Amino acid sequence: MPMSPQELKAKMGSGLLSFPVTHFDANLEFAEGPYREHVAWLSSYDAATLFAAGGTGEYFSLGQDEFPWIIAAAVGAAEGRCPVVAGCGVNTRRAIADAKAAEAAGADGVLLLPTYLMGGTQEGQYAHVKAVCDAVSIGVVVYNRASSVLKAETVARLAEACPNLIGFKDGVGEIDLVTRIRATLGDRLVYVGGMPTHELFASAYDAAGFSTYSSAVFNFVPELALSFYAALRAGDHATMDRILHSFFYPFADIRDRVPGYPVALIKGGLKAVGRDPGSVRPPLVNPTEKDVADLAAVIRDAAPLSSAA
Repeated sequence: MPMSPQELKAKMGSGLLSFPVTHFDANLEFAEGPYREHVAWLSSYDAATLFAAGGTGEYFSLGQDEFPWIIAAAVGAAEGRCPVVAGCGVNTRRAIADAKAAEAAGADGVLLLPTYLMGGTQEGQYAHVKAVCDAVSIGVVVYNRASSVLKAETVARLAEACPNLIGFKDGVGEIDLVTRIRATLGDRLVYVGGMPTHELFASAYDAAGFSTYSSAVFNFVPELALSFYAALRAGDHATMDRILHSFFYPFADIRDRVPGYPVALIKGGLKAVGRDPGSVRPPLVNPTEKDVADLAAVIRDAAPLSSAA
């Protein structure tokens, strides 16, 4: 039974979030067995929520025919250990269709990803988000990123009109904007950091009142990701700095070598730890063997900083 929107809001704000990659076989078809194994492994850790078919899950490359299959597989593999929130987006009709499919598949909520190419006006964005919220009864988290950027006044209007709008996620990085939104809405929403490799920005967002964030590297170094999050929550900047210098900065250096690596290199990280999820779909390209080897070395060097968090 899916969580109520308010239950999901409370759970999301209680700990670290992550978004599993989507596994593909040699023909780039969805590989359900390995995907279920991966979600089961991630949900065995203390993840507050998993975002299935999100940005790192290559939502942008998924067909609508396979989307419900992927969400149902994630829900089944998580077995209630943590909530599953499904990505949806592209345009209003596609977002509504995928949101409804996710609800039918047992998802606890949806993450509304940016619209395709067109940003539109604040009024247009309001109508888009409201239409998706009105289409489902599960919780909705809106994601400020790329072509979809809501201002504080628009988020406040949506929160007033849509009881199941429970969260705001930011991937833009305008601290003045996110601070204004958090200050305007108070505890009406849960606030989620969503910058690429968000750990690099975690301190700034924590100061802005964001209680949590989504971690891509949780896919392949979950204990290290949880150790960093625990240090953030404890105000242990010495431990955070050690992990940043030993892992996140070297990881970011590799990530920045090729466009698309913020997603593709996560699959490379899984390959580096012996959990190969298959290739990314075009237009992304797979990490080179050298880049995977370089990342494997970074993972080995940072291993002593992990803990059974």
